[in-house]
Amino acid sequence: MRILLFTGKGGVGKSTIASGTAAMAAGRGLRTLVLSTDAAHSLADAFAAEVGAEPTEVAANLFVQQVDAQRRFEQSWADIQGYLLSVLDVAGVDPVAAEELTVIPGAEEIFALLELRLHARSGGWDVIIVDCAPTAETLRLLALPEALGWYMQRVFPFGRRMVRTLKPVLTRAAGVPMPEDTVFDAIERLHGELDEVRDLLSGPDASVRLVLTPETVVLAEARRSFTTLSLFGYRVDGVVANRIFPAQEGDEWRAGWVAAQSRVLAEMEESFAGLEQWRSTYRPSEPVGVQALRALAEEVYAGSEPLAVPSGPGPLKVIRTEAGALLTLDLPFVTRGEVDLKRHGDELVVTVGSYRRLLSLPAGLSRFKVSGAKVDEGALQVRFEETTA
Repeated sequence: MRILLFTGKGGVGKSTIASGTAAMAAGRGLRTLVLSTDAAHSLADAFAAEVGAEPTEVAANLFVQQVDAQRRFEQSWADIQGYLLSVLDVAGVDPVAAEELTVIPGAEEIFALLELRLHARSGGWDVIIVDCAPTAETLRLLALPEALGWYMQRVFPFGRRMVRTLKPVLTRAAGVPMPEDTVFDAIERLHGELDEVRDLLSGPDASVRLVLTPETVVLAEARRSFTTLSLFGYRVDGVVANRIFPAQEGDEWRAGWVAAQSRVLAEMEESFAGLEQWRSTYRPSEPVGVQALRALAEEVYAGSEPLAVPSGPGPLKVIRTEAGALLTLDLPFVTRGEVDLKRHGDELVVTVGSYRRLLSLPAGLSRFKVSGAKVDEGALQVRFEETTA
């Protein structure tokens, strides 16, 4: 099963490219599902079809779903929300305001990923395409499972034991109800589901595709996205440059745009050398509907295989050396001064800009010490040597 995620700066046309890719896959006879983690939900508009909370068939082999976040919320968050509401009630918070306060930020995107997990486990699809939210939201979303994992491993067990032991005392002293086991169970269940999502999306059959328009600001964001996705272990398999102006004689205004876009496209080719790069020109009319979207994709991907599984290892690699081991983490476009590296027990703490990854070291490296690190040709290289007793 092939999984493709499309993301990019808001307004670059990622929903159109994702929908076109799905229409093309279905046209090849592959049972294809396209769903959205974007709260804007543009898929129904792109396909010019009524789309519901369950996969809706809009053409042969092509199914579209706009996830019902409320339903998934009730399934995965109800126990946790119920406890939080009881605490806010004791604190005298208005019930309507309390309900708003207990909805986690980004819930719609999170529960869309949980829906993806269910579809992947069903085995009913050849291709699943995800129309992601704009870049910043997507990066926070994809970083969530690992961040929650750190909390679950270190803080959660202690908190659960403490509440179980001191519950009567804490309830009397604090004056608010303490969480029951059902609340902790719900948190553990949610963490387990998100952990499965991370394994799925960072696995060999999944990759992220960046969509951009040939503008300097948009290209800069795409470069940063490539770096951050690699930091968190997600494969980026290609870049789609969308809305390219075709040249036309005698049109000075368009000629100016063509020249400006050409400069950005040349920079894009250099920036993403080694990745697949596709281009999509402005069309006479907006591609809406299955046939128009399929035609767009066939034109964009002409001469290539856009559903091919990425070859080679992912962004994180560990190899044994004579002295010990070498861990390599791809960090394209990053210089040494932009990376902060620390070791904390069995973890490497890697910080790039405002993003931090707590990288759990493979078990085989636990007895090794860090002997050196450098950033070379777009990759962080950390050398390990075995400690002597």
